[in-house]
Amino acid sequence: MRVLEQKKVPYKEHLYYDFDSTKGTEIAEHMGEDPERAMKTLVTTGKSGQHYVFVLPVAEELDLKKAAKAVGEKSVEMLPQKELLPLTGYVHGGCSPIGMKKAFPTVFHKSAEEYETILFSGGKIGSQVEVALADLTPVLRFTVADIVRENA
Repeated sequence: MRVLEQKKVPYKEHLYYDFDSTKGTEIAEHMGEDPERAMKTLVTTGKSGQHYVFVLPVAEELDLKKAAKAVGEKSVEMLPQKELLPLTGYVHGGCSPIGMKKAFPTVFHKSAEEYETILFSGGKIGSQVEVALADLTPVLRFTVADIVRENA
């Protein structure tokens, strides 16, 4: 949120400290929000060793093949949870695509473009920010792609 404020990006904060879950679908339901508009932030490592950030609806699963293709890698794998805090500065359940220790290539799922605003972690457990995707351009370099697994 500090980064959004520094860059004067309009956002709305949603707090849910009264709710004990890090599961995105449960948080969205608790807040009365559409889980398709509520996004989770996943950090991966590519075959090259480069790290990538993927932001997708909380109810969806990251398709690792589509994700790799979106960033031009042969393959990507999920970052082990124990490496998240040292790499990003965020804990599991409070990871935001904004304000990481280092800027990593970031990809939002294409569905984020369908909504006036989307929600994602405010950088700590119990906090979500609501922001327009287009308003993120001053604070985050990102692309948009189809990165979710198709339901079989």
